[in-house]
Amino acid sequence: MIDDTRWMAAAARLGARARPLSRPNPAVGCVIVRDGIVIARGWTQPSGRPHAEAHALDQLGPGGAAGATVYVTLEPCAHRSERGPACADVLAEASPARVVIGIGDPDPRTSGKGIAQLTDAGIEVTVLDDAESRESLSGFLIREERGRPHVTLKLAMSLDGCIARKDGESRWITSEIARGHVHARRAIHDAILVGGGTWRADAPRLDVRLPGLAERNPERIVLTRGPAPDGTRAISAPEAIRELEDVQYLYVEGGSQAASAFIEADLVDRLEIYRAPILIGDGLRAPDDIVLERLDNAHGSWRLVEQRQLGSDHFAAYQRVRERG
Repeated sequence: MIDDTRWMAAAARLGARARPLSRPNPAVGCVIVRDGIVIARGWTQPSGRPHAEAHALDQLGPGGAAGATVYVTLEPCAHRSERGPACADVLAEASPARVVIGIGDPDPRTSGKGIAQLTDAGIEVTVLDDAESRESLSGFLIREERGRPHVTLKLAMSLDGCIARKDGESRWITSEIARGHVHARRAIHDAILVGGGTWRADAPRLDVRLPGLAERNPERIVLTRGPAPDGTRAISAPEAIRELEDVQYLYVEGGSQAASAFIEADLVDRLEIYRAPILIGDGLRAPDDIVLERLDNAHGSWRLVEQRQLGSDHFAAYQRVRERG
């Protein structure tokens, strides 16, 4: 079991390579191991094909998976598509000794059927209900289970909880290192949203300005009751994110009012705070719920999952504690 968890964690990290280019398909990772050695690895390819399992098996050729263990973060699909074969069929034909699955697939076209098909083919199947696999597939799972994208809310603030001066100035609260980290975070989201006030005041580019990642620019969305500005899509309320059917991961960046609206609607799944070692004083404050000293202890609603120093700035990420489903 220890080895299964370790190899599945490696598969989950590979799955991260597929995000967000794999959409509309989930970003799945796969590792194939024989005698404690990785012999192939794969992740969902751009536009969703090949799937992670097929990507890995293609590296081995016919019979190459015999006697091996396949670790895959999501139950292999059992439904056939015009775009390619079902992964359960491909794995059954490859005939590995064992398939270890991170989590079951909630999609009713596959749910349980992929596992049954592999078992019927004489392959030993283990399902871990693995936390890292679940986290790596959070956008897909929330879309399937809640009918909306996974939402990350990002805020940069001063030590005294301000996100800008009162006149709206102070666009760059954090350092260049922290801003580079933000661009890396943008690159793994399907879409990025700001409030209408932020759009009108700052005309933000909302792109990814890191070498080699220009193709990862997220779609731009504005929270406004008016018409969509050129080059963007508009939604009138946070609940309207359910209409963004092609978006699995949404990054909310910019505007205290937009942040407050998403928090009030309880639509934030991950909160990312960049705190700069400066004092603004009489400025525009972040929502009160976010300025708490220990957000991870705020009524058990949030759990600290990551923190690091980025130059002079401190980064902390919190995950919303929810019941499944």
